[in-house]
Amino acid sequence: MRIAACLLLYSLVVLLVAPRVLTRVTRAGRAPRLSLLAWAAAIGSVVVSWVAAPVFLLMDFVEPDGEGARLARACLAMLGAVLGGRYGVAVQAALAALAVLMAARIGWHVLRALRAGRFRGRRHAEAARIVGRRIPGMDAVVLDAPERAAYCVPGRPHTIVVTSGAVSALTDGQLAAVLEHEHAHLRGHHHVAQAVTRGLRRAFPRVRLFTAGAAAVARLVEMCADDVAARKCGHVVVVEALLAMVGPHDLPAGALAASGPTALARAERLLAPARPARHAVTRVVLMAVALVLLVGPVAAVGLSAAGYDLCALPPA
Repeated sequence: MRIAACLLLYSLVVLLVAPRVLTRVTRAGRAPRLSLLAWAAAIGSVVVSWVAAPVFLLMDFVEPDGEGARLARACLAMLGAVLGGRYGVAVQAALAALAVLMAARIGWHVLRALRAGRFRGRRHAEAARIVGRRIPGMDAVVLDAPERAAYCVPGRPHTIVVTSGAVSALTDGQLAAVLEHEHAHLRGHHHVAQAVTRGLRRAFPRVRLFTAGAAAVARLVEMCADDVAARKCGHVVVVEALLAMVGPHDLPAGALAASGPTALARAERLLAPARPARHAVTRVVLMAVALVLLVGPVAAVGLSAAGYDLCALPPA
């Protein structure tokens, strides 16, 4: 019971503090890969805490005479005094069942998002390969459409789609930068990060960590792909390509696109003057935050199991 209480207390602190801190630190996109790591550590540590807590709660039933049972009885005694009744094991069973249901809800929505994105993406990619055409020397399918759009659809095989409007608007160098951007998405498995965060957002639409995290991850994966393309093709070429692709787009579910509503802001980021000192501070802060978040649940469990009263309950 003590370990479960520590995990839930830890997750509560992260839920309250992490969204505000991470939004502020990662907004400018100075270190998008480390920013992704920090958001993943925050979201992952909360999910792991929620999944692990019911396991430790259920362990109290296995060892009814152990210390966990004594702590559970003390906690339930206080709860019973507040409620004015004696519900004992029934209350603990209800709490454990609630935690199990929460873990099941997380798993269901995440798996549903992954499967839905894969299914819709596969169907769209198959249709694009049938309807579209190949241009020699370009590793992409071209769809005849006036809109300027380019995106990748993960699957087997992966498919990069470019509209004829984009091909007409871009130079050869700019088109190469756009294709490198899409390849960076596929190599980095960015679709998995987006699917997981979208599933958590659907499961808990009022939890700010998940809603803000899903938006941040969607923005940061585009910045990561921009940086990969910029290192290979040059910052100026990538900026020109992004500006040429600015405009409204209706993308299929599960697609990751160089074009889109964030293209202008991402171009401004690439044009921003370099400030090594500020970037170094941001990197140090992000690494420290990610380390604390990754170690947090493990430390809580380890110290509690070692006998440190991090979340001690009064004796029954």
